[in-house]
Amino acid sequence: MNAGYLTMKKNKWSLDEQAMFLMNIGELLARGYSLAEAVQSTLYYLPFNKQEEIRACIGSLQGGESFYENLIKLQFNVQLISYVFFAEKHGGFAIAFQDAGSMMTSRQRTVAKLKKILYYPLFLMAFTAVLFGFVQQILLPKFTALFLSMDLKRNLFMLFIIGAGKMLPIICIVLLLFCIALLFYYHLKIKKMDSMTKSRLYTKIPFIGSYFSLYYTHTITQQLSYLLSGGFSIYESLQFFQQNKQQLLYKEIGTFVIEELKTGERLETAFEAIVFLEKELMKILKHGQENGKLDQELAFFSSFCINTLEKKINKTIKLVQPCLYGFVGLLIISIYLAVLLPMFQLLDGF
Repeated sequence: MNAGYLTMKKNKWSLDEQAMFLMNIGELLARGYSLAEAVQSTLYYLPFNKQEEIRACIGSLQGGESFYENLIKLQFNVQLISYVFFAEKHGGFAIAFQDAGSMMTSRQRTVAKLKKILYYPLFLMAFTAVLFGFVQQILLPKFTALFLSMDLKRNLFMLFIIGAGKMLPIICIVLLLFCIALLFYYHLKIKKMDSMTKSRLYTKIPFIGSYFSLYYTHTITQQLSYLLSGGFSIYESLQFFQQNKQQLLYKEIGTFVIEELKTGERLETAFEAIVFLEKELMKILKHGQENGKLDQELAFFSSFCINTLEKKINKTIKLVQPCLYGFVGLLIISIYLAVLLPMFQLLDGF
């Protein structure tokens, strides 16, 4: 078992591999396979270095270990592990595994889209920065000296390049110091906070705080809806939240809400105190309890949150890309005119 565990640590799974593995298992489970049979079947579609790990996983399952525990050994993403953890409680393996894989695939697709959008503008900015440095350090001083000797005025773009050349190093140093300060603050203070306090802090970040709020609400309501649809009560579902040791946020939320319920608070009132969740959740909880379809209400609201999040991300991407290109274009035009206009001024001076 130790040898298998060492192999698992050596061959780390990419997020795409993890998502595909769970989606394949979920599809086989939906076709009537048992968990062990589904894992065995996926073995033949994996790279050779992963097959040995899955064989060790199958041995562990036959030995009585849970699939959730095996994924921890395989060093799977904690969010995917949480899906499996709750699936082992409510029994809806097929849909939970497929949703987990779809969630991770969607996230990877969004990350890839962001990288694709940012790579080219960042390359242009780096190239422009080199060109800017060349013009500012070599060409402009010569033009300036020449202009002074001929008693000609410097044009607006020359002044802009000279001013930017003086300001950019200061701005870069300030940004670097700010990033270092944030890093120290994170390690010295934020890292030591409990998960609920950190989540509350993240949702207060300007511009992107609402993204965190939508994501937290999506994950919480989705897992809660799975458990409720599996036949568990609210109290039992929250107890399962408490047992999740891989994601402390679930554990802390479960503990907090249970304590609130013990004092006589209503469910929606208890969740209202969790300020980093969407405000509409309280209305959903109240309405779901009134019509007796809380599991379906939460499932629908979870889908609404993730769809809203994806739309906001796509909207931000569409906004960021033109801004980056516009900034790079402005720099290039300024450099071009700062070099070209002095030549015309010199020609006019003769």
